[in-house]
Amino acid sequence: MNRGVKRRKWKRSFPLMILFLPVIAYYVVFKFLPMFGVIMAFQDYNIRKGFLESPFVGFKYFRLIFSTPAILRVIQNTLVLGITRFLIGIPFPILLALMLNEIKRERFKKLSQTCVYLPHFLAWTIVGGMVINLFSQDTGMINGITKFFTGETYPYLYSEGSWLAIYFGSGIWKETGFSAIIYLAALTGVDTELYDAASIDGASRIRQIIHVTIPAIMPTIIINMILSVGSSVNVGFDQIYVLTNATVNNISDVISTYVYRVGLEQMQFSLTSAMGLFQSVLGMTLVLLTNHLAKRADASLW
Repeated sequence: MNRGVKRRKWKRSFPLMILFLPVIAYYVVFKFLPMFGVIMAFQDYNIRKGFLESPFVGFKYFRLIFSTPAILRVIQNTLVLGITRFLIGIPFPILLALMLNEIKRERFKKLSQTCVYLPHFLAWTIVGGMVINLFSQDTGMINGITKFFTGETYPYLYSEGSWLAIYFGSGIWKETGFSAIIYLAALTGVDTELYDAASIDGASRIRQIIHVTIPAIMPTIIINMILSVGSSVNVGFDQIYVLTNATVNNISDVISTYVYRVGLEQMQFSLTSAMGLFQSVLGMTLVLLTNHLAKRADASLW
């Protein structure tokens, strides 16, 4: 009897497993197999000699990383940009989800959701072009307004302070709508009787959001933070590459752009592999630490 039940379950789930095979293949080919390249971080890697014949040098390149001021500055930029973006980006998807959840007209709600989701599907090359055209010192609309009121233009893309504001602002604009989907899904699971009880007690809509909605979705918020904190040290290459310039390179040069410039263009594979391994270990450490802290709120992943 048990064998028959298992056989029927297997037949029902077999088509779903077939559909899941491309996902497994993707992670095996692009995530797990490249992990063998970590060995380059401990070798003087030479393309002609390959992994097997390249000489083993131990922690030579890790010592080089922590003794080179230029590389330390790159790591510092990565941490500052990544962690700041993570902290700034936490409240916006939550606030957007709460506002969308308060819209009662379905047509307007769907239109609003489409408008805020759309930027996520635009490539950074497109978004970067829009940002550069918008803030261009010669022809940008923002500088046109600035010149109208002040009589002169301002180098928004070439000043470190304004560049940081543009970097964080463009990232929030592009990703907030898509990130809000998770919170919108969590809001659908909030018991409506809690709102009715709070309304009977005289709670306003704002107080209902503060004392009912946010506590109800807090586990989702914490889990999403755990999943996001690891990527806070993995500052995306695309956004930085399309927005950066030589003037702000002192604050915009991060590990991903350094690996591209030094690893691929200058072919220093061992050094950049060591940097990539250090970045991965740091990200994993942050995830483990955040998960440990989340256990106090009973919302940890494991």
